Amino acid sequence: MIELNKIYNEDCLEGMKRIPDCSIDLTVTSPPYDDLRKYNGFSWDFESVSKELFRVTKDGGIVVWVVGDATVKGSETGTSFKQALYFMECGFNLHDTMIYQKENPLPRQRNRYEQTFEYMFVFSKGKPKTTNLIRVPCKGFGRSRIATARDNNKDDLVINKQQAVGKTKIKSNVWVINSSGYSTTKDKVAFQHPAIFPEKLVEDHILSWSNHMETVLDPFMGSGTTAKMAMLNGRNYVGFELSDTYCDIANERIANHLLERQGD
Repeated sequence: MIELNKIYNEDCLEGMKRIPDCSIDLTVTSPPYDDLRKYNGFSWDFESVSKELFRVTKDGGIVVWVVGDATVKGSETGTSFKQALYFMECGFNLHDTMIYQKENPLPRQRNRYEQTFEYMFVFSKGKPKTTNLIRVPCKGFGRSRIATARDNNKDDLVINKQQAVGKTKIKSNVWVINSSGYSTTKDKVAFQHPAIFPEKLVEDHILSWSNHMETVLDPFMGSGTTAKMAMLNGRNYVGFELSDTYCDIANERIANHLLERQGD
């Protein structure tokens, strides 16, 4: 059996075999994709990982899968879409296709528009059991607006209605997040990993799709951001990381924050 609130230094496929069926509330992860970074040379079996994620996810549970595509011989690979379709073959619903937009990426392009985003596929095992959707202020609060809606019975008819602008609205599915330097985390040790998850991105998904004391999984734990944000938001976590170097980084981050909490 798997012990909660622990990061295991092993292949996630081996580790997930010890997780009981239908026991994980939420997975938030960004796997190594399209050889964009070497990640100490480790490889992994995407299809087997997808099947295991379906098995261990609770009914109504969520998997947040953050990926992008490399450009090879002038063409983007489309790997992200292929993975999304395979998750659906495994039995997941594609609940939402979200965008993580990097606020200030480094310029890299020469003959195409600057690449500034990654996909955040939100897969659900059936109907999501938890949707604590984040709300943001409405800029037009206090004013009125004309809302238009198409009549389902008459496709060519548009109905106009006067509506008051509310104080808040549900956040859009395009999340603009600062991804440079210490805006992602203040944990200096984390920067020994080549691709740090922004803490804000992980935290907002944890708050959106899980509740207090539920369990969050990251099968590609990397620098430990998912574990840290789960801990700070009152969730249990479990994770796997094949690289002993990265596992040490993640455990150091967790240990540092436990010491900080004890000192408060």
